[in-house]
Amino acid sequence: MTSPAGFDDRYEDPDQLRDQVRRLLRYRATIVLGVLLGLLGGLLLVLLRAGHYTSTSEVLVRSRTDPFNTFGVSVDNQVSMSTERQIALSANVAARAAKAVGQRSRADALLTDLRVTNPKDTQVLRFEYSTGDPKRAARVTNAFAQAYLADRQDRSKDMVTRMTAGLDRQISALSKRVNAMKSDGSSAGTAGMQQQIGILQKRASDIRAYDTSGGDIVRTAEPAKRPSGPGPGWLIALGLIGGLILGVVFAWLRSALEPRARSVGEVEGALHAPVLGILPEPGPDGALLEVGRADGSRVEAYRALAFRLRRGDGRTAAGTLMIVAPKGAQGAEAVAVNLAAALAECGDDVLLVDATAQPPGLSARLPLADGDPAQADLPEGVVVDAGTAGRFTLRTDSGRTTGDDRAAAPMRARALADADPARPALFLVPPLLEHADGLALARRVDGVLVVGGLHDVRRDDLKRVRELIGCSGGHVVGAALHDGTRPGVLRRVLGSDWVRRAAGRHASTAPSAPAGPVVAKPAAPAQDDTLSASR
Repeated sequence: MTSPAGFDDRYEDPDQLRDQVRRLLRYRATIVLGVLLGLLGGLLLVLLRAGHYTSTSEVLVRSRTDPFNTFGVSVDNQVSMSTERQIALSANVAARAAKAVGQRSRADALLTDLRVTNPKDTQVLRFEYSTGDPKRAARVTNAFAQAYLADRQDRSKDMVTRMTAGLDRQISALSKRVNAMKSDGSSAGTAGMQQQIGILQKRASDIRAYDTSGGDIVRTAEPAKRPSGPGPGWLIALGLIGGLILGVVFAWLRSALEPRARSVGEVEGALHAPVLGILPEPGPDGALLEVGRADGSRVEAYRALAFRLRRGDGRTAAGTLMIVAPKGAQGAEAVAVNLAAALAECGDDVLLVDATAQPPGLSARLPLADGDPAQADLPEGVVVDAGTAGRFTLRTDSGRTTGDDRAAAPMRARALADADPARPALFLVPPLLEHADGLALARRVDGVLVVGGLHDVRRDDLKRVRELIGCSGGHVVGAALHDGTRPGVLRRVLGSDWVRRAAGRHASTAPSAPAGPVVAKPAAPAQDDTLSASR
């Protein structure tokens, strides 16, 4: 059978990017959630940064010239700005600033919001302090700048005191020697000592005249008029962009980890068979049989499916076809019934065998041709009136409702034996992954049509169906997909496997269960043997 044209054209190489975008857009809720989280983050940044004001003060650090060691050393190289920056962030400076602003116990807290930098190739220290009050930010910034200058001035004064004290001791010692020599009447060498005393006094005088201020404040901090950092518009825009990126990443992760088949290419890759039709999802209250009795996109999709089967290699339309779903109903009944009606509309004498044993059977939900003389010739079947499409024969696997586990196999065997090679016969069997009854039939029919929901069937289930049918000797001719919207979160939870199992356990342990027909699962060996005998 040739692959139908039109379903996989969009998965060619030029459209790979478009396919990836489609995959991401399937998770629009995740993307929207990411955008909302980014927006909330942007608003939070606005609230946190809206009350922060930064004030700046700049101090020009003056070079401290050593009067005893200035030869060969430039004035600029006598100041280490990295050292001065560390001193500006020291505990002593913080204690002075805290005392100036009246917060002696919060010196360490003040250092937390303080930033001291040194612009490149300058002898300027820049003090920046951020807080919620602009006036307090300016006051603390100026307090740190003044505290740094006061600390540097005190250190300079201490250096002057130490140096002049040493010179004074030398001058005092020389003066005592000169006085002693004069008292002894010896004047030799006193002139040299007097000259040395003069030099030392000159040095001491120069050191005492040294400017110990340490620097100048070239920029006084003023209360900021606007909050520091990006404005609210920028923060919200950044939050939206970050949220969009986060949502796209989450959507991509969900797409990569999604176990369900979300595209035609994924279904074809799992089944190794073409997708023969994409059927619109039937309504919850719609009729089971639509071909010949209604109009719409679903009817045309059923007719297109029948047309593709008839244009095959002859093993399906003019032979036997098994219709099965991996799990659950998944529209297999609607596909089987409407496919039979569509083939009957093309002029074929179609036989439909209902082997699902799901009460009520198809005969109770389909319009029968009452009063038709052909009914008397079909003791094991009925004629279904498909309206303008014609009629087809329906046989119900009634033996499964009597509790006889082996009654289903003779039923299918007789249907296969009675089937005319030129007459299409459709077999509707239970879900293959829930009941293994269809495996023995899969290798005796001309092909297997897998039915599932495009947004509901799992890729692993399709792979298991392909492996089981291949191991049993069967052949998958293709798949028919219901292209409906994915159910909501509540519906997916209620329809999950563990909820159904829990409901089944609850029903089995109910004290007052109404009496009803016993549904017996046929024994696979007996079915296989009977089918072999019929062949």
